[in-house]
Amino acid sequence: MRKVKKRLKMGKFERLLYMFAAVLVVSLPISIVFSKATLSQINFEVEKAKKEIASQEKINESLSMKINELASLDKIEEVAKNEGLSYNNNNIKTIEEK
Repeated sequence: MRKVKKRLKMGKFERLLYMFAAVLVVSLPISIVFSKATLSQINFEVEKAKKEIASQEKINESLSMKINELASLDKIEEVAKNEGLSYNNNNIKTIEEK
């Protein structure tokens, strides 16, 4: 007697379901790795921007201190004296607003 092998036939819906599952199993880890890599790159750029901001804030603070130093009354009087200017109260005129 011969043994008869029965082969199960898959329907179109089952094939589509298996294909979808296979694509999902392959694409899910790839998408997870891609998203983690993108997140890592963005975090790196954020840290770089933070360092640049901190550096620029230090420069701005330094320049602000320099401006305050140069705009002080003592410095102005010193520069005026070196340039031969003098303080003459009689030359000062006050204008009143109406």
